[in-house]
Amino acid sequence: GYSAITMDWGHGSDGNPRIVNGVTVWAEWYRIPFTPRGFGVEAEGEHVNWNQPTNPTKLEHLRIDAALAGPIYRWRHYKRFDVYGKFVAGIGSIDFPPVGTYSHDTRTVWAPGFGADVRAWNSFWVRADYEYQFWPHLFGPHSLNPRGYTLGLTYDFSTIHSKY
Repeated sequence: GYSAITMDWGHGSDGNPRIVNGVTVWAEWYRIPFTPRGFGVEAEGEHVNWNQPTNPTKLEHLRIDAALAGPIYRWRHYKRFDVYGKFVAGIGSIDFPPVGTYSHDTRTVWAPGFGADVRAWNSFWVRADYEYQFWPHLFGPHSLNPRGYTLGLTYDFSTIHSKY
């Protein structure tokens, strides 16, 4: 999927909140023994590094890489439309404008989110996903909270959309 993330870090040269773009990939598994129908596990990876200023300097560069996993639940089902909620956690790596010599960190990240899948054709689905990330205590008592949308294409290998 193609992601647009509001970085929660300053403003761009136009005065608007800084938005950085990138890619996100998802993998989900729903056939877990002894779990209620609709529950599954999602793993996702994201790389957000595009849409940097035209003349990037060390002071303007922002980048996030994250590997997250956690429970997902599809609580409504229609023939061509699924809605889901998720809570993923994992490791995140961030590059940011330097604070002294400090310009990179790796953290545990939590991210609740929700979204919808719409059947495009056969087992291909279009996904719209929203996620709000928590990067706790990145700068002492302060946290960073990037949030944004991803629009992408998914393929259902297991036909789970029609099985519950």
